[in-house]
Amino acid sequence: MTATVIRTATIEVIKPGVQTTVQDLEGRRGLWDVGVPPSGAWDDLSFALATRAVGNDRGAAGLEAVAVGPTLRFSERALVCVTGAAHEATLDGQPVDLGIVTVVPAGGVLDLGPCGEPGLRSYLAIAGGIAAPLDLGSRATFTLGGFGGWEGRPLTEGANLPIGRAENLDPPMDVADLLPELRHDWTLRVLAGPHGAPEHLTPDGVDELFAATWTVDHRADRTGVRLIGPTPGWARRDGGEAGLHPSNIHDSAYPIGGIMLAGNTPVIVGPDGPSLGGFVVPCVVIRADRWQLAQLRPGDTVRLEVVSPADAEAVNADRDSLLADLHVISPRVPLVRRQTISGRRGESGVVLGRLAADGHRPEIVLRRAGDHHLLLEAGPAELDLTVRFWVHLLAERLRAEAVPGISEMVEGVRSLLLQADPAGLADVVLDHALNIPDPTEVTLDVREVTMPLALDHPLAHEAMARYARSVRPDAPWCPDNVEFIRRVNDLRDRDEVFDIVTAATYLVIGLGDVYLGAPVAVPLDPRHRLVTTKYDPARTWTPQNAVGIGGVYLCVYGMEGPGGYQLVGRTVPVWRHVPGSGERPWLLRQFDRLRFQPVSAEELADLRADILAGRADLVTRPATFSLAEVAAIETEHAAEIATLRARRQAAFADERARWETP
Repeated sequence: MTATVIRTATIEVIKPGVQTTVQDLEGRRGLWDVGVPPSGAWDDLSFALATRAVGNDRGAAGLEAVAVGPTLRFSERALVCVTGAAHEATLDGQPVDLGIVTVVPAGGVLDLGPCGEPGLRSYLAIAGGIAAPLDLGSRATFTLGGFGGWEGRPLTEGANLPIGRAENLDPPMDVADLLPELRHDWTLRVLAGPHGAPEHLTPDGVDELFAATWTVDHRADRTGVRLIGPTPGWARRDGGEAGLHPSNIHDSAYPIGGIMLAGNTPVIVGPDGPSLGGFVVPCVVIRADRWQLAQLRPGDTVRLEVVSPADAEAVNADRDSLLADLHVISPRVPLVRRQTISGRRGESGVVLGRLAADGHRPEIVLRRAGDHHLLLEAGPAELDLTVRFWVHLLAERLRAEAVPGISEMVEGVRSLLLQADPAGLADVVLDHALNIPDPTEVTLDVREVTMPLALDHPLAHEAMARYARSVRPDAPWCPDNVEFIRRVNDLRDRDEVFDIVTAATYLVIGLGDVYLGAPVAVPLDPRHRLVTTKYDPARTWTPQNAVGIGGVYLCVYGMEGPGGYQLVGRTVPVWRHVPGSGERPWLLRQFDRLRFQPVSAEELADLRADILAGRADLVTRPATFSLAEVAAIETEHAAEIATLRARRQAAFADERARWETP
């Protein structure tokens, strides 16, 4: 008997377009706490409509392109739908209507063409979906991390994409009448908070933020959209130990759609954005409007319209109901008719609950962080390892109890970001906060991890040079970050900076700070806590595994990307992803103790290769951590610590005065 041969339909990439990637609707979930962003289709509305048009289920993968779409040849007959900004798409030279299901014949050539104007991204859904393998739970591409989609990267000429089986799909339907309007002047509805007046911005500063017409900067991509406009009206001179700039806060997690103030520059966090960072977030784009971010072109204008939580819920429910009726998503809420947007900031309901400090429990404030997150902040706005430990114990309790409704949880220095319905969860979190043990009586079993560090690594200096050439040549940390650290800490020379970095034992108090298991750590001994500030504006490029200092914190960058910490060197990978292996990719853990061993750049290259290839692992040994250890250091060296802090604060003030001198 002759075996039946089942041919797999494929798509050949004739021209890849610009940054064309495989994406799905939901993206990657459950790994925000270690710095893995959700990714997925950025204009999720256009993508969802295209997905439904060809009858696919919500998990099917399609294509997203930027500025210029791909040219594709189909091996077999297929049903497709094009949406987004592909206004000039053609099939075998004939125009393709957006939102209309189109039959591509075997051998047919589909050219998505240039995107916009208006709009910037185009989307393609194919009946059966693109049969990319699941990677960390999703088919979505995260190009900066190099995983998901087609080989973890944008399409290239000659690539062949397999198409899934087009069986048991919903009937196709045209969605042209449902496609969103693309334009050059945009209004983004936002919820105020979690940060604002009077702690970070003045009341007038908040009003100006929402009254301004912002311009989209050319530095806009899936990590975030920078906006150009007025300087924020700050309510304070600096961020204290978090950094010299008033935008600096102790590292806290960002919600997708959060508008952080990176220095004086608003940046809207995109689907490939960082989970943890040290900047104020005065507002968050509501879920129903996040699709617009994908279509913003450089030069477009944006206004931020504050809405009430009830109004945001109504708008979100309206869209959910539309997609549920089309069978793109399962209904999450009953239909709520669109209400008139009030825009009354006094009804924003940012603070959802409080607990006063009591015994070993710090003061707790629960803040709304958009329509899908709750931010818990503990204690005063300063570094306190007792507070950090308390936050960790609360997070561990919530994980152990598997509290319903919490889908993601990210620990910050003095905060905990929870993905859930903010209002519905506040009382539950406060109840658990009442039952956390005294952190001074808890000892953790941890690891001591020794990592090689190539000080003054050439790629660290390359990042500094690129910044000076293309971003801000007059920045006080240019041309040499280490000299800047020396100056603001009143040290005698650059070598003293390096001596302190390599003498310190660091405690990992956050993961995913600048992606992919990247640690944010603080020296256990206050004498080793160098204080500096973050770049303003941030760098657009940082080498993978660069080591930097921002505020009193040290970070190892998990991958190439933007960043703001002052760079001192480079180390080995903290992330090793082998698809299909089942091995946990992040190599560090919360409350690991870190030590750095100086090596040459050449030695580091060999060590990096060994770890990436799996021939070697990080050097670890069992250890413990307790607050008693920190208290003993602070008691024994109290006078020296006080002297050093005063010296550094004076140098800090002198540096700021130099900035303010005409």
